[in-house]
Amino acid sequence: MTTFPKILLAAVALLTVTNLEAAQPNILLIVGDDMGFADVGFHGCKDIPTPHLDALATSGVRFTNGYVSGPYCSPTRAGLLTGRYQQRFGHEFNPSGGGQGMPVTEKTIANRLKDNGYVTGLIGKWHLGNTPEMQPQQRGFSEFFGFLGGGHDYFKADSILRGTTPVTELDYTTDAFGREAEAFIDRNKEKPWFLYLAFNAVHTPMQATDARLAKFPQITDPQRRKYAAMMLAMDEAIGKVRQKVVDSGLEKTTLVMFISDNGGPTMPGVTVNASHNEPLRGSKRTTLEGGIHVPFIISWADHVKPGVYESPAIQLDLHATALAAAGVVAKPDEKLEGVNLLPYLSGEKKSAPHDAIYWRFGEQMAIRAGDFKLVRYDKNADTLTGKNNQGTTEAKLYNLSSDLGETKDLAATMPDKVKELQEKWNAWNTSNVKPLWGSAGGDSDGAEPGAAPRGKKKKKDN
Repeated sequence: MTTFPKILLAAVALLTVTNLEAAQPNILLIVGDDMGFADVGFHGCKDIPTPHLDALATSGVRFTNGYVSGPYCSPTRAGLLTGRYQQRFGHEFNPSGGGQGMPVTEKTIANRLKDNGYVTGLIGKWHLGNTPEMQPQQRGFSEFFGFLGGGHDYFKADSILRGTTPVTELDYTTDAFGREAEAFIDRNKEKPWFLYLAFNAVHTPMQATDARLAKFPQITDPQRRKYAAMMLAMDEAIGKVRQKVVDSGLEKTTLVMFISDNGGPTMPGVTVNASHNEPLRGSKRTTLEGGIHVPFIISWADHVKPGVYESPAIQLDLHATALAAAGVVAKPDEKLEGVNLLPYLSGEKKSAPHDAIYWRFGEQMAIRAGDFKLVRYDKNADTLTGKNNQGTTEAKLYNLSSDLGETKDLAATMPDKVKELQEKWNAWNTSNVKPLWGSAGGDSDGAEPGAAPRGKKKKKDN
């Protein structure tokens, strides 16, 4: 029997530990659809239980000033997956068919991770183009289960694909997406994986299972009751997926990130779903806080200390953070604009991640620099009907540290701050391009192939 010197054994042990620590983590990126800022327990929601999202927030860092780079579904997903402001490549509005979608010149996080040894999967909503060259498996995803459009019936298999093959049976999309995510983890637990789990909950059409609806007899508004049941379904699915991570022994090697794609739709002209954005003002489709300020969580056991982070962050940062965790360095000519948040969460970096964060959505605009926000927003946000108030407001200035609800315009009393922020925004805007299609005038992401007619409901138990 060969006897190894103690020093050699120690070296082998150290090498083993080093290799384990250097291993690429799994990355689970979860996106909710059209969620209200106020509709999660960790933001104080009382009528809808979200225990699994609350547990995720408790396990990691909850961002009190988490943003997305636009107030609409598809543009913010384009920014998330490319790591760049979507206005840089013309994806400013929702595509509406006709070959519209995320330009194939743009590289995705799935491309970058797949090129570095990851198995990559998308489960759920795509909404970044329907033509063959724009579909998920041509954009870096090894596996795809979901639908290509912006909205979908929760009970119908129509337009649900596995890869490019139509699915013929479906119970309820939220449950199916959760199961598919669990199966993806099971199949790939021996290798590093990236899973983009993009629920269509709680986007319209408003459809829920009978069993979940029955849990909310105290909610008298029928639309809000459906919304609550749909939120519950997503929360349950997230809980099951996280439990699969734990049961697979992957909790300490899995980075989990969660956002909503934009704020809740609460104003006329959007697919209203009974969401609540309080204390934020505004809605999906506006550059007010209610359209762009979203639930935002990062969790990674033994790597990210649980807590609350108050400096502004944006969904572009999730892209950069995932790449940094995976040890992937993007090329300078890819012009990524997010920031790796891990050193800020550890305290290694004490400054704020961003000097400023920017928005452009047609004639609407906004910039947040420190506590101050300069915003030009859709006038319909200030009306009940949304029918006779076309255009945008004059630029208004708010101090969000003391006025998160954007109620006190400081533009008249702080003209120098208005000028400073406008000049910053103008400089940022010089690198943007003309939108490739569309406008901010309507909500084109509601009805897609397979979606139920507005107002039609199909009940089914799970």
